[in-house]
Amino acid sequence: MSESRRQLLSIGVLFVVVVVAILLYAAKVFADWLNIFPTIFILFGIWLLILAVLRAQTPQKYERSPFGTLEMGILLMALGGAWLLFRTGVLYSIALLLLVLGLIAIIAALRRKNP
Repeated sequence: MSESRRQLLSIGVLFVVVVVAILLYAAKVFADWLNIFPTIFILFGIWLLILAVLRAQTPQKYERSPFGTLEMGILLMALGGAWLLFRTGVLYSIALLLLVLGLIAIIAALRRKNP
């Protein structure tokens, strides 16, 4: 799959994610409309995890590594989760972000480079 097709696919997924987040608000899953934005972050972070798997199956030259895409997805999900937790307490948001950053650093340090 060429990179331009993946970009077009990602744009389509972003539109679907925005619609799903708006429908979750309309269905009264969450009460405040500001929760639409962290929901978009979390759902699009999940898409980036799926995209990392797609990139690992068919790697291309001069393309972001699957691990880099996985990191971006995890960070985006953590940012959305921290945003949702921000209302319960700033300390929980900071703890979640530091936990995710620490885990990514450990995984990156233990990851072997392919020869």
